[in-house]
Amino acid sequence: MTHDAKENVRYYDDNLDVLQRCIADESVDLVYLDPPFKSSQDYNVLFAEQNGTRAAAQIKAFEDASRWDHSAEAAYVATVQRGGRLSDTMQAFRTILGESDMMAYLAMMAPRLAELRRVLKSTGSLYLHCDPTASHYLKLLLDAVFGPQSFRSEVVWKRSSAHSDSKQGRRQHGRLHDTIFFYTRSEQWTWNSVHTPYSAEYIRLSVRDFYAF
Repeated sequence: MTHDAKENVRYYDDNLDVLQRCIADESVDLVYLDPPFKSSQDYNVLFAEQNGTRAAAQIKAFEDASRWDHSAEAAYVATVQRGGRLSDTMQAFRTILGESDMMAYLAMMAPRLAELRRVLKSTGSLYLHCDPTASHYLKLLLDAVFGPQSFRSEVVWKRSSAHSDSKQGRRQHGRLHDTIFFYTRSEQWTWNSVHTPYSAEYIRLSVRDFYAF
């Protein structure tokens, strides 16, 4: 693999390693990031044969159950040694969270967010999709990496009915939504507004209301 720009390439590898070895500075227009939600589940990659059938082998892509271990410690130390706001933020997290599973998760996320900022163009944007499990911590990590001024908006994605898991006896409000944080690399980002045509029913009702007025 080289640092030359490539199109239509899919990498099956540790994304931090790919970012560091294969993606050049300021070469990416848009990042949509859907990381593990710390959901304590395992996720597999399914490979297809050339004839389109599913391969017999499955590779565990990642275990979404972070643990504080030597790997997490090493990731944390490497981030702290880089200095700056991200280092300060991670040290504050450790003061609050200790050597917990959540701290291990954040130690995994921090260097990846730093690399994603590096590869974004000055006009680039990043969308990070998460859920309430760690969204409040991830927002602070993003502020540390991009700067609070680069936060543009928070998109709330309703993904369930009003009953949600409260129907199963959960003794608190049901979990109804995911969160998508929108950040940009600079003040000059690319934005393409998307519009859809009005439906015939909407036009009919609008015309009726206009004449009624």
